Amino acid sequence: MDELLKHFPDLNTLQIGQFEQLEALYGEWNTQINVISRKDMEQFYERHLLHSLGISKVIQFKDGSTVLDVGTGGGFPGIPLAILFPNTQFNLIDSIGKKIKVVNAVQQALGLTNVVAHQLRAEDFTKKVDFVVSRAVTKMETFVPWVKSNLKSKHQHSIKNGILYLKGGDLTEELQPFPKAVCYELKDYFGAAFFETKKVVYLPF
Repeated sequence: MDELLKHFPDLNTLQIGQFEQLEALYGEWNTQINVISRKDMEQFYERHLLHSLGISKVIQFKDGSTVLDVGTGGGFPGIPLAILFPNTQFNLIDSIGKKIKVVNAVQQALGLTNVVAHQLRAEDFTKKVDFVVSRAVTKMETFVPWVKSNLKSKHQHSIKNGILYLKGGDLTEELQPFPKAVCYELKDYFGAAFFETKKVVYLPF
């Protein structure tokens, strides 16, 4: 939590309380439904919370905007972002029902009114949103066709509506078909070794 507060010093009391509850909530659910590896659970705040919140270093979602989290798993990056941006509406989807069960339980425990979770494949989500977020679900070439029709054409942020994708490693080859893609290095924002190769890939539409 100290590391989280160092990078996000403007959190209010409610947000701090919600972030503090997360590790225990996921620890409890993880004993029943394995949504986070044991190794990652030991580094929960760094590998799940800070990593998810890396997207906020690229954009501050406006009040009233809408975000789709595809392949959310246990709720990442959607749940941490929903805590950080309480006036933005988040739709969290995953094709695996037991993972959505965890997301719903966490959402209810935290009292997050800006999160809706559904067991759904990306291709079956029909609403329009400002941004799509995700965490290394698949290669960009596969991912983009799933979601590009879900993006609103009218922009209200400082950057155009698009995809904000948490990825790692050398993406040179993967991003060749997407010349508009911009990579933001998370090591520029967070000092831990874990972030050395981690990026937010922004693809505008």
